[in-house]
Amino acid sequence: MKKILVIQQKMIGDVLVSSIICENLAIEFPDAQIDYLIYDTTFPVLLNNHSHYNIIHFTSKQRNSKIELLKFASQIRKENYDVVIDSYSKLESWIITGFSGAKTKISFDKKYINAIYTHVVKRHRQPKTNLGLTIEQRLALLKPLGILSPKILKPTLIVSENEKKQTIELLEKHHIDKRKSLGMISLLGSSESKTYPLEYMAKVIDEIVASKPINLLFNYIPNQINEAKKIFNLCKPETQKHIYFDVIGKSLRDFIGLMNECDFIIGNDGGAINMAKALNKPAFTIFSPVIDKLGWNSFEDGTQYISVHLKDFKPNLFENLSAKDIKIKNEQLYLEFEPKLFNPLLMHFLKHNA
Repeated sequence: MKKILVIQQKMIGDVLVSSIICENLAIEFPDAQIDYLIYDTTFPVLLNNHSHYNIIHFTSKQRNSKIELLKFASQIRKENYDVVIDSYSKLESWIITGFSGAKTKISFDKKYINAIYTHVVKRHRQPKTNLGLTIEQRLALLKPLGILSPKILKPTLIVSENEKKQTIELLEKHHIDKRKSLGMISLLGSSESKTYPLEYMAKVIDEIVASKPINLLFNYIPNQINEAKKIFNLCKPETQKHIYFDVIGKSLRDFIGLMNECDFIIGNDGGAINMAKALNKPAFTIFSPVIDKLGWNSFEDGTQYISVHLKDFKPNLFENLSAKDIKIKNEQLYLEFEPKLFNPLLMHFLKHNA
């Protein structure tokens, strides 16, 4: 086996998770060329930790133009890959895989597109370990290549010494006392439907600070500043004294550097949580009603990694509701998810990780 292409377009969490496919391939086939196809915007999460495989950038130009996509697929064909593993399994990757000419083409079982693959893997719906469904399903894509016991089970992020130095200087500039525990708040989800109600999030932050005299950073991007300020203003004045609102990263690598100096992360499910886990930071994750947490509640152990979902506390609210029904009622369901429901779990998390 000479050349292997792994495809994982999409967002940060997916790119991190599927990177373990590449890591395991590198262990199993040390002489093979392994290429990882990702959106160029997600490359920063792999900046220092892809020495065992190469990165192929998929740009917005190629995403937004069918002509450019076909040109890109033609370039992939010229590479003469022996194996293509399509862990994305959407139109873009179907075209790329179909054009590739690879003898072995692996992806997930989707009846209407299975014909273009030589091997399809059925997604199991219940996790078998605490890795979470998403990781288990990605690792299952290695089975057709005879890799039944993968060695790498968790994504990792590597922070350079220079990044560590710059982050420490930033914290010192803002007079953040590192003798106190420093936590990151994953303030907002990737969309409104995945964002814990702002009033409730403020209450959670109040409870965190009331439990222990710790310092907090907010994770938000510049175009979310209004929502971030709203949550800050909803917090009690005493809580606000512990929040360093203006200490945010200007880039994805800046956030990774800041997260590396924090002791834990609490808040909405999303890329920030996944990056924190890849840095081996404890994580308390709040899932939206519209999300099935079994996919992303990875490494759950009841202490270092805890996740909460309304269904854990009020399963009756989800009886006889289809995924479409939940999506329609998501906002109403989220209002049922009051902080008091999971406060004991939050206090348990802080006791062990703050």
